[in-house]
Amino acid sequence: MEPPEWLRPSSPPTLRVLLAERARSWLVWMGWRRVLGAVLGAVVVVVVAWWMFRSDPPPVERSIPYTSTSTTAAPEATSPPTSPSGRVVVHVAGAVVRSGLVAVAGDARVADAIEAAGGVVAGADPDALNLAARVVDGARIYVPRLGEVVPSAYVDGTVAAPAAPLDVNAADAGALDALPGIGPSLARAIVAYRDVHGPFRSVDDLLEVPGIGPTTLERFRSMVRT
Repeated sequence: MEPPEWLRPSSPPTLRVLLAERARSWLVWMGWRRVLGAVLGAVVVVVVAWWMFRSDPPPVERSIPYTSTSTTAAPEATSPPTSPSGRVVVHVAGAVVRSGLVAVAGDARVADAIEAAGGVVAGADPDALNLAARVVDGARIYVPRLGEVVPSAYVDGTVAAPAAPLDVNAADAGALDALPGIGPSLARAIVAYRDVHGPFRSVDDLLEVPGIGPTTLERFRSMVRT
């Protein structure tokens, strides 16, 4: 005869049963809020660990294709050749707009120098000159007026220095205008002073003419006489 069921020895619980009971007890003790907080904390830890230990993406420059540095250099632009003689300075005087020194190209002609001085004035006689003649550095170009005789020292309208000193007591305004530093106004002033006060007794007497100072006189002293 079998003993009653309550007298029968109970079989030991399995590991699965023990774990389930332990989990239920832990949930009851912890409460659902604590459990949810623990789960969220675990998720945060996992995400942070993944971000810290993830492999870095390749640098951007590695994905940019490199161009070859062995390119053919473009031919350099050549600048136009310059005049080997550079620029020259000449003195343009006579019947021109702006009597004085002008700078022109080394291969310039008499016509270019006259144009640089503003061109001729009314009553000028440029045909008395060889307008195609080349100018030289330090030359003087004198443009006469109609009917005026060009001084014999000039060749083709240019002259480096007078063949003989100019007589300031006999020269007219046109010849005096050709002297360095003497323009049309000073040339007329010399003639007017001479007409009022008589012939100059010495070259230094030119200092009495209004507008002529020691510096101006020294520019043409060796080119004139009384």
